[in-house]
Amino acid sequence: METSTLVNRKENLAPSLFNDFFKPWDEWFDNGVWLKSINTPSVNIIESNNHFTVTLAAPGLKKNDFKIEVEGNILTVSSETEKEEEEKDANYTRKEYSYSAFSRSLSLPDDVNKDKVEATYQDGILKIELPRLHEKKIDNKKYIPVK
Repeated sequence: METSTLVNRKENLAPSLFNDFFKPWDEWFDNGVWLKSINTPSVNIIESNNHFTVTLAAPGLKKNDFKIEVEGNILTVSSETEKEEEEKDANYTRKEYSYSAFSRSLSLPDDVNKDKVEATYQDGILKIELPRLHEKKIDNKKYIPVK
């Protein structure tokens, strides 16, 4: 599940030169492209003969923040964090709330041993090891002799 941002904006009937100048940047931020890249962690997948390694860049989280599920041939990694800060003084009270969530789903090949999937989190990187049922040769090359 990927999240996107929907922003309703009233268009001015006579847009100013100032608005036209910043329009390319407004579209970049308002379409959620920038926010999406922040909230959805990058994923790398490495294939070897005996396992797949999936790594997600998710700095600032704790290992308890992750929920990892395998259902059928779908691996889903998600996280949901909520934070509240309150500062009180004689003249004011300041409250800040933050909420972040993401979910990434990946299709797994049929030869993954789903009972032996392991995950570790260190230095902002979530690493998921997906062992294969049987060692697989990755040599996709086929040599054709010239006659």
